[in-house]
Amino acid sequence: MRSVNELSFQGKDRYHPSWPHFAALGLGLAIEGAFAFFRLGIVGSCWLLGGTVALVALGMSMALRSWTTVGAAGITICWGIGRGRTYPWREIRWIDVRETKSQYGTALTARITLADGRRRSLPALQHSTRYPDPDFHVDVQRVINWWELSTDPAARFQPPKRLRNQLTPQAIGLILGLLITIIIVLGVAVEG
Repeated sequence: MRSVNELSFQGKDRYHPSWPHFAALGLGLAIEGAFAFFRLGIVGSCWLLGGTVALVALGMSMALRSWTTVGAAGITICWGIGRGRTYPWREIRWIDVRETKSQYGTALTARITLADGRRRSLPALQHSTRYPDPDFHVDVQRVINWWELSTDPAARFQPPKRLRNQLTPQAIGLILGLLITIIIVLGVAVEG
């Protein structure tokens, strides 16, 4: 039984597929079915469409069943399968927000960093263009408040940025461009 003052974030409260989502899914399935029918025949296209529908249904079910609970014992997260896992406050070293940019907009996800350096995203505590949450920053601050009240300040530390967080897409493109150029030059030099 949950305590009255626990925070609970449920996927079923956050993710609401809309008619445009279903229309896009239907259009995608129709296009996939048409191409599959000409390549694989009726039986192959039925198997392919059935598998696609099963994967989409599984993904939607997991998203709707995902949740995060914050309470006296720590933070419990569940990605839609099983009971979830509780991370005690003594294991949580940092809480922050990860920002991910894509062609569909910016997505913000609350996450925890554990004592061993692993990071875990908090399901249902997210904000994106597709599923906006006007209370996202307030909810994250509420989680941080729980963490600060439940941990010793000496046990908290901000983890160092990982290489993938420090590299911008432009820097990655520049590095890849230089590597490709070096490989081509070396290939021409070896053959010449």
